[in-house]
Amino acid sequence: MILEMLTHHLVNPYADKVALIVISVFLCVALPLIVRFKKPKLVFTAVEGLVVFIRDGVIVPCMGEEGVFLTPYFCTLFIFILVANAAGMLPWGKTATGNISVTGGLALTTFLLIIVVGVMKQGPRGFVKTFVPSGTPAWIVPLIFPLEVLGFFTKTFALCIRLFANMIAGHTIIISLIGMIFIFGGINKYLGFGIAVPVVLMNLFINVLEVLVIFIQAYVFTMLTAIFTGAVIEPE
Repeated sequence: MILEMLTHHLVNPYADKVALIVISVFLCVALPLIVRFKKPKLVFTAVEGLVVFIRDGVIVPCMGEEGVFLTPYFCTLFIFILVANAAGMLPWGKTATGNISVTGGLALTTFLLIIVVGVMKQGPRGFVKTFVPSGTPAWIVPLIFPLEVLGFFTKTFALCIRLFANMIAGHTIIISLIGMIFIFGGINKYLGFGIAVPVVLMNLFINVLEVLVIFIQAYVFTMLTAIFTGAVIEPE
């Protein structure tokens, strides 16, 4: 019964909606105040350093100076994913990115960004030409073009699945380990008590790994979005 309750909490769609609303309102209110008043000083310094890192460590290497104008978008993307990932670590919190609908929405924004930037930089006709590598023989174009178009869709689909899978995996493992306590406890209460200690220790270890995953997945999603967008700015 407890395992069923935990699983229901993990996939409860209402919890995801509430988490998204809370996170969005918090970021829309907190970040402008932090930037405007530059307080708390430590938080402002961290936000400022993050913006510089996104610009100089992600955008410029992947997109060149032409992509600097997208710095606000990429900072918003990174911070939103980071906070959405971290929310699940709080008591009664919910990892919104553990819902495939949420990661699908984020992947859709990347999909639209690539199209908009590609059309802006290359023009509609030039954007379509990016699906045919330069120097491709004419006879092979009918084969290459649909494969490139398919690849364009699968790249953004992979972003959705990657973030969802990585964020849901840790919670699934934790729920499974906790369930083992009650499963073995149903067989023998002493067996349940005996397995509780290693399960709790293992859960603590997984939670430490989850902290690393929170940052890594926010960075990977942002980096891959920059790489895919840079590919339409400079197709070569």
